[in-house]
Amino acid sequence: MKTKILPFIFISLFFFVFLIFYKGLKNPNIYTPNLKIEKNIPIFKAQIFQKEKLISSEEIFKQDKFYLFNIWASWCIPCREEHIFLTQLSKQEKINIVGLNYKDKDENAKKFLSELGNPYDIILSDKNGILAIEWGAYGVPESFLVYDNKIVKKIIGPINEKSFLEFINLLK
Repeated sequence: MKTKILPFIFISLFFFVFLIFYKGLKNPNIYTPNLKIEKNIPIFKAQIFQKEKLISSEEIFKQDKFYLFNIWASWCIPCREEHIFLTQLSKQEKINIVGLNYKDKDENAKKFLSELGNPYDIILSDKNGILAIEWGAYGVPESFLVYDNKIVKKIIGPINEKSFLEFINLLK
């Protein structure tokens, strides 16, 4: 009798553990951040790219105007992919594009812009990455659509055709 109970307990335990793992695989616990947010932009002072001058967020972001705050770097491959969409957006009159050059060497960033073009109305420098953290960035590239000094949309990763068309529709 003991010899029949022991295998039954072992098989039951195996199926119980299997069932727990199977249920866990069907319910992945993947964190997806809220990409539509309405929060105020951080108040900051930053160095203008390749200049010694500091500029404040109050001087950059004005009321009743759309801004795209784009965090980029020359070493970032997806930044190259999204650059064509930024160039097309820069031709729109209703939006200003503010670039944040993230943990980059000035020479490399300058070469990147001369090679692909400069879609930015202003570029800020973030050598240590602190300003990107204040904005809530996870990495590069990331973009924040700003209106009335509020972040109205956040895009993690490169701007693609879908997000580009969303921006165009919002600007109409």
